[in-house]
Amino acid sequence: MQDGLFQAIAAGGHPAADGSVTTVPPLPGAGALVVGGTAWHVVAADVDPAWVVAAVAHDPVAAPLGARFLSALADRTGLSPGVLDAVLVATATAPTPAVQLRALVEVSAAAHPRVERALHHRTGVRVWQTSDGAALLTLGQGVAGRWEVSLEVDPSARGRGLGTALATAARSLLPPGTPVWAQVAPANTASLRAFLAAGYRPVCAEVLFDDPSVQRM
Repeated sequence: MQDGLFQAIAAGGHPAADGSVTTVPPLPGAGALVVGGTAWHVVAADVDPAWVVAAVAHDPVAAPLGARFLSALADRTGLSPGVLDAVLVATATAPTPAVQLRALVEVSAAAHPRVERALHHRTGVRVWQTSDGAALLTLGQGVAGRWEVSLEVDPSARGRGLGTALATAARSLLPPGTPVWAQVAPANTASLRAFLAAGYRPVCAEVLFDDPSVQRM
């Protein structure tokens, strides 16, 4: 499962909605990870599966992504949990005329919080900006080799559909058919709307545990 979970999800499949909580070894690119969907969860961490089962037995449908279990897992692994993200995926496509009108210029990694976060969590990160510098897009490989996109739109340029245009453009930066993933904080409703409007679909939620010993480039 650890090798094919995200491939299956991208293709439209999901683990059975039976309340199962499966423990697998850590995935490449993550010290530990808890991911879940409709009545299923996977804990990818170097822990005893029996410990996981006991820790979530009181509510296996909700507990794995709850604060109590995440804190216990952090103590067990010595890793720091990140925030809960909604995870969305779309399929890369050939550029459309609407996307081509949005001039994107590839730039070297800039001193920008969005880029710094991408460099911390992903490898092979590339960065594009709009020609006026009002927005940027990052693309790199994260957990289990997923191609992950992140966006940032300057406050002065918001409300004009630029986020949706960038999310759409990201789908044309990889070979057609490649899954393109986005992690979005549930409270970031503007970003959620942009990705949904660009054809991304919500497929699961996850918390990534940071491993400070991992060096990325």
